[in-house]
Amino acid sequence: MADNFDEANLYTLVDEEGVEQTFEKLDAMEVDGKQYFAMIPVYDDPQQQLEDEGELIVLTLETVDGEEYLASIDDDEEYERIGNLFIDRLNKLFDEDYDEEYDEDGEEE
Repeated sequence: MADNFDEANLYTLVDEEGVEQTFEKLDAMEVDGKQYFAMIPVYDDPQQQLEDEGELIVLTLETVDGEEYLASIDDDEEYERIGNLFIDRLNKLFDEDYDEEYDEDGEEE
């Protein structure tokens, strides 16, 4: 996959078939010396965005011939382990943001 960084954490990625898709980077982390990115698809059509299942895409940063690119993770165990780390982190961030904006009864402060 090739990548092209746009503003606001948006990346346009090109898959092996040459199909472009835009993703928003939600988070990044380094684990065991490798850089990983948690991303979700972004659509121009609001209806497509609503219909998307919201699956988290986890990619890793690869370097080939001095060029960096984002690549899919082929190892299922690695993908699941890193994906779960991102989900835990993102849930904690969401919970912290929710707690700051709402009181114990769910009322907006």
